[in-house]
Amino acid sequence: MADPKGFLTTKRETAKPRPVDLRLMDWREVYEGLNNGKLQEQAGRCMDCGIPFCHEGCPLGNLIPDWNTLVWRQDWADAIERLHATNNFPEFTGTLCPAPCEAACVLGINDDPVSIKQVEISIIDRAWDEGWVKPQPPATKTGKKVAVIGSGPAGLAAAQQLTRVGHDVVVYERADAVGGLLRYGIPEFKMEKWRIDRRLEQMRAEGTEFRTGVDVGVDVTAEQLRGSYDAVVLTGGATAWRDLPVPGRELEGVYQAMEYLPLANRVANGELDVSPIDAEGKDVVIIGGGDTGADCLGTAHRQGARSVTQLEIMPKPPESRTEDQPWPTYPLLYRTSSAHAEGGERVFSVNTQEFLGDGDGKLRALKLVEVERTDSGFAPVEGTEREIPAQLVTLAMGFVGPEKGPLLTDLGVTYDGRGNVARGDDYQTSVEGVFSAGDMGRGQSLIVWAIAEGRAAAAGVDAYLTGRDVLPAPVKPTDRPIS
Repeated sequence: MADPKGFLTTKRETAKPRPVDLRLMDWREVYEGLNNGKLQEQAGRCMDCGIPFCHEGCPLGNLIPDWNTLVWRQDWADAIERLHATNNFPEFTGTLCPAPCEAACVLGINDDPVSIKQVEISIIDRAWDEGWVKPQPPATKTGKKVAVIGSGPAGLAAAQQLTRVGHDVVVYERADAVGGLLRYGIPEFKMEKWRIDRRLEQMRAEGTEFRTGVDVGVDVTAEQLRGSYDAVVLTGGATAWRDLPVPGRELEGVYQAMEYLPLANRVANGELDVSPIDAEGKDVVIIGGGDTGADCLGTAHRQGARSVTQLEIMPKPPESRTEDQPWPTYPLLYRTSSAHAEGGERVFSVNTQEFLGDGDGKLRALKLVEVERTDSGFAPVEGTEREIPAQLVTLAMGFVGPEKGPLLTDLGVTYDGRGNVARGDDYQTSVEGVFSAGDMGRGQSLIVWAIAEGRAAAAGVDAYLTGRDVLPAPVKPTDRPIS
């Protein structure tokens, strides 16, 4: 283990956010790292448990006690080797993952858990600074060609694994830049995009090819795809968003979160001067209390919104574990993100009944009502209807599955009971040679699951093409986090 008394003598500490008034002036990442001494102390809190439940809490099976001990010993080069053994992109999870590993930390039974996520991002940042992250091109080529459709974390993980074992891999992305939601869905203040770009440089040097601006199924047909490649990996995500069909939905000023956020990202990246959907000087309402809603909140703050209100139909979660959410499950708690700390109001147990216009087709307010849970869903509370001003509303209510467009239709894949692409334990769909990983098969989920599934699907593809068993397959499609 690291420091035998570390968990007794050292209190949990994480990176501090930059002051609110300063960070609202730019799009840079909110958090600054810990210095080397502090980081060593935090890694030293790891107890190296006999049964490390953090392994089970992490879909990737990250070897957390191993690299905590190595950081405590200041053996950073070995630490990144252990981290990369299970995770292709620890800088993505280190900035964006909600850390189910920390919820499963044994120390968390009666104390604050180890700052696992902070140690993780610090290891990979140190590795990049030291020049330890290098391309790993294959020693030999198999002659097999694989197409990966979608360049989010699942697609990138699958592509890197397959390239490294000798396959010729082409990644298709319909947007004009690689990264999927990492690029245009995640705001810059949560993860700056140079983190993606330097990984893409590594992947290109290894031999992965990227083709952007290609809508597979339209620009390249399913028949052409099958004729050109020995295997296909579908990693297009669960991009069919949930809508809110109430009166006034057609008004100007009501948008989906994934219409709003990509434009703001393009402004932050210098691709646009001004977003066509901008919150400056407006009363903004965000419908949906999850991570995407928080992304809209932080974005509206930076655009200069007059007020921001976030609505959630569910009741306010508890602030600590309840009896029905015991350790080591990942509990549903009241969490305050960096965006919430920047301002705005959060309102729980309410439902939107109508969007109200100004007579010229533009949004001026919305009508909501308080609700209470019943056996059949949610019932309005009589006499609680009210209006709140709004000139911009973003719908951040999640996603209902993959887009069932020409690609999936023409391939002829089947779907599971939730409308996601069905696949077997090897991630192969009902169509031979066609595999699926990430949200497209799992449904809306976490980035750590996307990377884990991308790695596992790559193992399935390699076994299908070569009959060998050389790539790790950390999870099966039926696996679920501790819950």
